[in-house]
Amino acid sequence: MSHTPRSGLARRRGPTEVAGERFLGWARGRGGTMFHVNHEPGAEIHHTDPFAVPSGQRSPVRRLRGRLAAPVTLWTAPGPAGLTVSSTLVAEGEPDRLLGLIDPESDLWAAADEAGRFAVTPLGPPHRQLADRFAGLFPAPGGLFATGEWIDTPHGPVPGDAGGWAGCRLDNAREYGWGLLVEATIETVELTGEASPLLHYRGRYHELPA
Repeated sequence: MSHTPRSGLARRRGPTEVAGERFLGWARGRGGTMFHVNHEPGAEIHHTDPFAVPSGQRSPVRRLRGRLAAPVTLWTAPGPAGLTVSSTLVAEGEPDRLLGLIDPESDLWAAADEAGRFAVTPLGPPHRQLADRFAGLFPAPGGLFATGEWIDTPHGPVPGDAGGWAGCRLDNAREYGWGLLVEATIETVELTGEASPLLHYRGRYHELPA
């Protein structure tokens, strides 16, 4: 099945006030003002978002979204390009499908749109810094893929220490809220044993109790 890049899709941004809160849903994987949502010390990075809207002033929908714990995943595409995403859903069927909300302005979307395919890797507790890096919240000297071990795949590079990944074929994408709803068919799945998930909840990382 041939793929035609969807470069005609609108690439717009949401209001400035949501930039700090949506970082794992569809934050841009590039530089700019950085902050750190975790409470571990980081080199010259704020412990919290200094521009975040006070919790009492946030919309009920945004507060509801914050109460939904979400798995942290890394989406990558040939190029390479990558983005941390916390809105990934797998739907079993014939064929198996994958859905996700990403930033339409991200480098990841441009690369996936061009290639017609991408890889999705569930991240674990050891990947907190990697997740921040691909969300644009942690320095990436030399580029996003300059550090760590990476495995090249036809769908994009994946972390060498991940517990598995899925290779997806891009089927469709459309604006959905402030993000871009991406629909894909899962073409391959590689799993290497059990792996604990990294979760995002109320602006912080969490992991399942042992």
